[in-house]
Amino acid sequence: MQESRPMPKLERKNQTASMIREGYQFLGNRRRGLQSNIFEAHILGEKVICLSGEQAAALFYDTEKFIRKGAMPKRFQETLTGEGGVQSLDGVAHRHRKEAFMSLMSAEKINQLKEMLKDQWERKLNDFEKQQEVNVYSEAQELLLRLACQWAGVPLKEKEVQEKKEAIIQLFESPVTLGYKQWKAKKARQELETWIGGLIKSVRKGDLIPFEGTAMKVFAFHRDEQDELLNEKIAAVEVLNIIRPIVAISIYIAFEVHAMIQHPEHQKRLASEDEKDLQDFVQEVRRLYPFFPFNAARVKEDFKWEGYAFKKGTLTMLDFYGTNHDPTIWNNPEVFDPTRFKDEPITPYNLIPQGGGEFILNHRCAGEWVTIEVMKVSLDYFANRMTFDVPKQDLSYSLVNIPSIPKSKIILKNVRRKD
Repeated sequence: MQESRPMPKLERKNQTASMIREGYQFLGNRRRGLQSNIFEAHILGEKVICLSGEQAAALFYDTEKFIRKGAMPKRFQETLTGEGGVQSLDGVAHRHRKEAFMSLMSAEKINQLKEMLKDQWERKLNDFEKQQEVNVYSEAQELLLRLACQWAGVPLKEKEVQEKKEAIIQLFESPVTLGYKQWKAKKARQELETWIGGLIKSVRKGDLIPFEGTAMKVFAFHRDEQDELLNEKIAAVEVLNIIRPIVAISIYIAFEVHAMIQHPEHQKRLASEDEKDLQDFVQEVRRLYPFFPFNAARVKEDFKWEGYAFKKGTLTMLDFYGTNHDPTIWNNPEVFDPTRFKDEPITPYNLIPQGGGEFILNHRCAGEWVTIEVMKVSLDYFANRMTFDVPKQDLSYSLVNIPSIPKSKIILKNVRRKD
């Protein structure tokens, strides 16, 4: 029997502190140091195989080789994703639940979302003209919460807006924090699940009747692969798995305005009537700027790849940020260049800010299309439907903090509607 190749290893036993200290760049820094797209590390108390690059991504999303059960740290489930959600499922259970999510992503439903979003931006633009100063990140959070609840069929009272916004942003701003911030995020998750769970109960009793095809209607009556209704908590988790990611697009909206400010040479292309120019700009924002740093899975059964042994149960991490910045995939990867997509095609495994592979079979984010369309509509408003001044501010962002957000949150002044 052919012997396995020795896998490159990090010398120091525990790399957890380094991972926290280096954030998005940890895996990439080690990959460059070892000159290998695969290496072994010791993180969070166990051996971890770390992968990066397009071929590694294709491997990572092979459902015959990897499973998600037991891969995501408990603290992520208690804050970011919720326990029992689609991200933690495998095989038939995952496919069945994912189909419910993808039923919400039809062209008709996404067009409906875009029209709702345009209405929201029109209202916001009216508000902006009355404000001396606009905080893009904060304003986008509120707008997207209203949008997400409207689209998902979740009733949101005006007096609840700020409270629910603060709770939801804790879910995606605090998954890797410790201590009090982590406790607050867990408490926010519990309160949100109780809120949505109560609404699920009202839908099932007939006291609340959401529109057909909304997340509330779909998950209130979704039956699992055993033909059993989801319990109220799991149904609430999945509805929040629609609302939370839409609100989190506020990070990308802040970054796309950041890119507009830093790269005004692209303004003429953004003003063209070719939607592809907007899309290329959005995709370059998603490629260059930090969002999810990595994802995790466990080896399903022993196998070999490129001569390296993968043992059953081994935790494996795929470097999203490093793959999106891989110089063997992207020309001058640290340069913001939306025109690159004319010559550098996007594949299911090279542009992976929200995961790779296929939507149904793999764990690629079901809401990726929503993210792209929300970003395109929002970009069009900032680039073509309003004018503004950019005051002096700190536009830097950290590659250590997860998630990374521009330090100033992007402040605009004298926002006016274009004629």
